[in-house]
Amino acid sequence: MNCETCVFYEYDEEYEDYYCSVDMDEDDYARLMQESHTSCPFWRDGDEYSVVRHQI
Repeated sequence: MNCETCVFYEYDEEYEDYYCSVDMDEDDYARLMQESHTSCPFWRDGDEYSVVRHQI
């Protein structure tokens, strides 16, 4: 999974580490851990300029 480019991959200054900030409940997490995924179902492109490049 390519978390580094995900909009939900955020830096926590208190712990000085990155984490996934997606809002998922226990059922979502259990389903994510049980199923085999080739990519994260919650991943969203965090590139703010992708819309601008698309318009050019």
